Formats: sequence, structure tokens, C-alpha cells
Amino acid sequence: MPSSPKGNVPHHIALIPDGNRRWAKKKGLGVLVGHDKGIENLANMLKWCREAGVRVFTAWGFSTENFSRDRSEVQGLMKLFEKKLLESEGRNEVHKYRIRVRVLGRIGQFPKQVQEKIREVMEKTKNYDRYQLNILLGYGGRQELVDAVRRLVGEGREVNEKNIASSLYTSGIPDPDLVIRTSGEQRTSGFLPWQSAYSEWYFSKKLWPDFSKRDFKAALREYARRKRRFGK
Repeated sequence: MPSSPKGNVPHHIALIPDGNRRWAKKKGLGVLVGHDKGIENLANMLKWCREAGVRVFTAWGFSTENFSRDRSEVQGLMKLFEKKLLESEGRNEVHKYRIRVRVLGRIGQFPKQVQEKIREVMEKTKNYDRYQLNILLGYGGRQELVDAVRRLVGEGREVNEKNIASSLYTSGIPDPDLVIRTSGEQRTSGFLPWQSAYSEWYFSKKLWPDFSKRDFKAALREYARRKRRFGK
């Protein structure tokens, strides 16, 4: 992975794209229309990150808790994931800009056809090293920590900070410099609890499908104004 960009541009931005369902409800549309619009906006965000010099972008796509939602919504989302993963495989931008795509989380809980698409996308982009897109699916922060500790214990390794970090789903990925959450909610909801310990957080009132390039630039300006202390 290339070195961090110069200046006050974050190397790694992580995102909680909240508000798809509320956006759809406000417009009298079906909930899956909101999710579809939200996924489309992730592609926009990836482009804005690239233009700004952000090398790593991580987005929360589906939490472990989301499995408890209405069955028809979950099934519809699985079909959407399969469709969008297939589309991403052939997107010119992914190959042109050498974007490595990683899907992280409890992937085994997803339908086999979705798992297959995930493996295909990751395999085709595994050697790309200019930018990185990480999509968290079947992700929960507490579950990630439990899985990491179980792995260490199972391997007979010492439970310390270095070994926990290397056993997380995000092993090898730098911690996020900036975490953005949309929709006006001001809570972390178990998003990357270990990795975001010293991240800067930015909360936008915009519902995710309405989050624009202007809003993104506002988040970057706010980040540039801050002085990071890393707990010191």
C-alpha cells in the first residue's frame, strides 16, 4: 500500500452509511429502493476518495444484527449484494485504478452464491495495490473481537495488542483516520471498535443516499482543522 498522502488528507476513511430506509420512507418508496440507492452512492464515495487522495475506504454494508430484520428485506438485500458484486467485477474503474476489493466479516452466514461472488471479486483484485476498498458484511465489532481472541487461543498464541490486531478481520489494513456516520445519529454502534480507538469522527445529518460530494468535502475540511492526539 502506498504511503499516506501529504497534508491533512486522511489516508483511510471508514463509513457508516446510515439512513437508506428512512430515505426510502420519506419518498414513499420501497425499502430495497433505498438500499439500492445507498449502494450506488458508495460508488460515488469511492470516486470522491480517489479524487481527494484517500487511499483506503472502508464501508459497513451489513451488520450481524441486520440478519434479524424482516425476512423479505434480508432476502432482497442478498440479491442486491450478489448483483452489485457481479457489477463491481466488471467495473472499469476497479481495474483502471487498481482498486483491491476486500469483503470482511462473517461471510459464511451469507448464501453460497453471494459467497462465490465475494471470492471471485477478491481473487481478481488481490494483486491491486493503488487503492483499497473494504466492505464489511456480516460485521459486528464485538463479534470481531471474540473471533480474534478465539483464534489466538485456538492457536496457542499470547493474547496481547499486537496479536489481537493481527487476528482481526482487518489484519494488514491501517486503522481509519476519519470515520463518517450519516443520518444524524451520533453513536458508534460497534463499528470497528478496536481500529477506531484514535480515529476522528464526523457526524453528518444527511441521510446516506443524499450525502453528496459537497458533504464529503465538508467532512475533509473538518478533519483538516483538527489536531490528532492519539490519546496523548
